[in-house]
Amino acid sequence: MTAEKKRSLLSDEELEWSDVAANCRMNREREITGTNSYTADLKLNPLEFLTEKIQAGQTVRWLDLCCGSGRALIQAYEHFQQAGLSAQVQIRGIDLVNLFLPAPDAGDTLRLQTASLHDWDTDERFDLITCVHGLHYVGDKLSLLARAAGWLSSDGQFLAHLDLENLQTVEGTWTTADKREFLRRRFFQYHSRTHLLTCTGQQDVRFPCRYAGASDQAGPNFTGQPAVNSFYQLRETV
Repeated sequence: MTAEKKRSLLSDEELEWSDVAANCRMNREREITGTNSYTADLKLNPLEFLTEKIQAGQTVRWLDLCCGSGRALIQAYEHFQQAGLSAQVQIRGIDLVNLFLPAPDAGDTLRLQTASLHDWDTDERFDLITCVHGLHYVGDKLSLLARAAGWLSSDGQFLAHLDLENLQTVEGTWTTADKREFLRRRFFQYHSRTHLLTCTGQQDVRFPCRYAGASDQAGPNFTGQPAVNSFYQLRETV
């Protein structure tokens, strides 16, 4: 057993008090487009994605999990307002830490909410759900993934960064290939080069495992920042 697992695993509530989970550097300065942006990291321009759906006659909804300061969402709102499309867009951001930038009074078009994603839920359906480097700091990652798949519209798109090394079993026997297949069988595609996990269309996802707890002693992952390992007891390895 590794030194990490010899330490007591943290519950979701305990993890939220960890300096690692409340990492204030992530998504504080990231913008909607440009070099340090959602567009660059997601390999998808949210403005273009949502505009295309608006042009098809839809009112579109975007949910951003772990939105940080909300800078990118505020910029997106300003873009749609200037284009005269704000009435057809609803943007919602959720973050554990209330460090939001001052946001315009945008009614339902833009809402920034402080909440724990360990138990946050919604009846709304979204055309786009994003989580830019936020999963690195979540305890029960698989629970959030399953809920997010259920929040998608019928043709909605989910994109999130994930380091497969941050998914672990208490036995320590989960291979990278098995993790990818485990996710693929439950509607998620993992793209190794970009570390992006994607899911298309609303899905009823049920992962065959039990969450055992998290460790904030995982050290840096591919981002170079300290991350959180999530531990599971599996009923099926794939």
